[in-house]
Amino acid sequence: MVTAVDSSVLLDIFTYDPVFGIASRNALQRCLREGAIIVSDVVWAETLATFPDAPSFERAMETLQVSFVPMSQKAATLAGELWRMAKVKKFPRKNRVVADFLIAAHALDAADRLLTRDRGFYAEYFKGLSILSP
Repeated sequence: MVTAVDSSVLLDIFTYDPVFGIASRNALQRCLREGAIIVSDVVWAETLATFPDAPSFERAMETLQVSFVPMSQKAATLAGELWRMAKVKKFPRKNRVVADFLIAAHALDAADRLLTRDRGFYAEYFKGLSILSP
């Protein structure tokens, strides 16, 4: 079982979030017991930005056993198509940015499920994506 992880879950853990930190850590540990943990380019960049430097971030990711898996062209294309559709048809994007679409498309393409606190948005736009919430 391969689990892609959203930035929100990693940030809960790394910032010791008082509301979501423990639940996110427990969910990540469960996913690790069940298989591999991966992140996309977007999640890697978003999470790295909260660390003082790249080496400390990389050590933290290694400690959590989280692997970087680059986005495929297929996933990027899907994200772009859904983003365009959301803009053209004026679907309620709920203040979403293209990064959200990239994260989910990557998970759909490279993993069996997505671990995220943002279940509603991803379930609405990415039918068929298995979502796990902390």
